[in-house]
Amino acid sequence: MQTPPSSAKWRVILRLARIVGALFVCLLGHYACKLLRIRSPWPRIFLGWVGRIAGLRVTCVGRPLKSHVLLLANHVSWLDIMLLAGATGCVFISKKEVARWPIAGWLARLNETIFIDRTGRTTVHDQAQALRAALAAQTPIALFPEGTTEGGIEVLPFRASLLAALFPPMAGVLVQPVAIDYHAVAHDIAWVGDERADVNAMRVLGRRGTIPVTLHFLEPVDPAHMVSRKELAAAARAEIIAAMQSAAAGGFPSPADRLYAPR
Repeated sequence: MQTPPSSAKWRVILRLARIVGALFVCLLGHYACKLLRIRSPWPRIFLGWVGRIAGLRVTCVGRPLKSHVLLLANHVSWLDIMLLAGATGCVFISKKEVARWPIAGWLARLNETIFIDRTGRTTVHDQAQALRAALAAQTPIALFPEGTTEGGIEVLPFRASLLAALFPPMAGVLVQPVAIDYHAVAHDIAWVGDERADVNAMRVLGRRGTIPVTLHFLEPVDPAHMVSRKELAAAARAEIIAAMQSAAAGGFPSPADRLYAPR
């Protein structure tokens, strides 16, 4: 039976109210950290809470690297950001247009997002240097190399341009592929086609029930073992596709390989 619009509307209102409350708490913690001149974890905490409020119930498989790592993940929904931030405390690489988005841009800046210009060829070198500096600072960084959610549940070819920052390889810096698997609800929450961002957000927030999702943290790849950034991008994509196919075929890991369900 299709959910009555009024029920979905009230779910959206209640979830938005909880998100606003979480934002207030996290801003207090964030600016307290600023006063103490320490790095604030609160933007990442907030993103994780938003995911939980939106209905995400996350299981992590494998071990995420905590520093000197570039996480490469498939991209299905804006919820992917909540998932990775909540599970790893990472910051993100995003297109510069996001910085101008209302609210989302402000939150992205709070989370120390690295903004890049995908159209400015002359800035590629500067962007690569900025990414190398961030990786050297030990912060885990996440990138969606498809560059779009248009693929839905299909994993589109990975764009290799930003991986130029990893060549020449940096000592101790690895790439860790991450497969995001929404299981049977992937089609329901995917952001594809001409659907506006606000419409998709309201549809997801108005959805009844929870959203089970598994994050597969896969075997890290050493860029030093790769000939080029294109080979690295292809290898990471192949790992993610293989993990998704294995899960779909019932090849789930043993309980000992499951880490936790973030809250």
